[in-house]
Amino acid sequence: MAGSLAEVLEHLVRGVVDHPDGVRVDSRDTARGELLEVRVNPQDLGRVIGRGGRTAQALRTVVGALSDGRSVRIDVVDTDADDS
Repeated sequence: MAGSLAEVLEHLVRGVVDHPDGVRVDSRDTARGELLEVRVNPQDLGRVIGRGGRTAQALRTVVGALSDGRSVRIDVVDTDADDS
């Protein structure tokens, strides 16, 4: 199911952003559970986070509900920081 959580999150994020082709979700297992890293076009970063972090929290809530009780973290990665 690990791959499918990443796929669900990617699908949800693509629906929010202006540049859906720039969305990438990477999944890694860590000591604290599964980590889903979301990367989007830098212009879409605000849309994914949302006002006051509401959109990001909503995404975390949906993925958490689908995780069957497993520990899942979602990090939105600032791709501008990767480019420097």
